[in-house]
Amino acid sequence: MFAWRGDPYRMRILVVEDEKKLAQYLRKGLTENGYVVDIANDGIDGLHLALNGEYDILVLDVMLPGVDGFGVLKAVRASKDTPILMLTARDSVEDRVRGLQAGADDYLVKPFAFTELLARLQVLTRRGGAKSGLVHTSSTLNVGDLELDVTRRRASRERRRIELTALEFSLLELLMRHQGEVLSRTVIAEQVWDMNFDSDTNVVDVAIRRLRAKIDDPFERKMLRTVRGMGYVLEPQEPALGS
Repeated sequence: MFAWRGDPYRMRILVVEDEKKLAQYLRKGLTENGYVVDIANDGIDGLHLALNGEYDILVLDVMLPGVDGFGVLKAVRASKDTPILMLTARDSVEDRVRGLQAGADDYLVKPFAFTELLARLQVLTRRGGAKSGLVHTSSTLNVGDLELDVTRRRASRERRRIELTALEFSLLELLMRHQGEVLSRTVIAEQVWDMNFDSDTNVVDVAIRRLRAKIDDPFERKMLRTVRGMGYVLEPQEPALGS
């Protein structure tokens, strides 16, 4: 049984990872996607937190100082059934088999895409269906009066053609395929630019401003909304009463 805490987006995750930069990157990305995240940078602290804390899922690196990931996995499995996703730079079949046989629920080899990690976490926590963020593809996307023809690479709103750069088109397509869903800067950067998000750059914010100037500013009803501390969401605005 998972320790649901009312809102399924506020699940608690323990990340045990000795690469501090990667650990902080994961904390930032997961927090932006609604998780509560604790970090441990060695196996001893990780094992203590895993055994004494209440977590919905454990993201566990294999190569750890103090106690390695396999040792942490074995100790946790002796007393808890918390879902465990193993991370490792090792890509040998033997290591993966060893982890899975020891009780790991899934295995992800470094380097990995953050979006793949999110997808695997969603599977492990049984957040399927509408919560999975997976939307079927279509040649024409519509959000309110905004239309995107993916095949012909054309955008329009209120039947007025909107000229977009290739990057703006990709950004808008991502937002429209996930309409109503708040997308973090981490996910947007990885999906549109195929890069790890650097909190010191404002590339996502700049691109959003330019897109908003084309799809929102000339129109009365606004669709592209900033959700402070979380990211951006595209959704049709309901007409005012009496309009």
